[in-house]
Amino acid sequence: MATKSNMKGFYKQKKTGISKKKASPSASLGSKVTQPSALISHAAPDLKDDYDEQEELLRQFDLNTAYGPCLGITRLARWERACRLGMDPPKQVESLLKGGKVRLDSLWDGRI
Repeated sequence: MATKSNMKGFYKQKKTGISKKKASPSASLGSKVTQPSALISHAAPDLKDDYDEQEELLRQFDLNTAYGPCLGITRLARWERACRLGMDPPKQVESLLKGGKVRLDSLWDGRI
């Protein structure tokens, strides 16, 4: 019969010259780590853009893939296409877009 042996102790290796360093915490939105002054402009962190609730609603519409792709098409045309296809897009988006006080281009227009 085979005897029970301690394989972990037999093959235990020690590496020399390597020290374990703790990773420094990275700055992210809501973290307590301070940012260097180069990343702060106008006394506000650059982690979040300044936009209102209307633009936030339109950005959420842009990011929702249920209404089809948003590249190469205006927000209003995308909303109308989704409505024609029976996808039931939010009525608030239509009222904002037809009001004319918001950007008609999608979030990704000019970035990709």
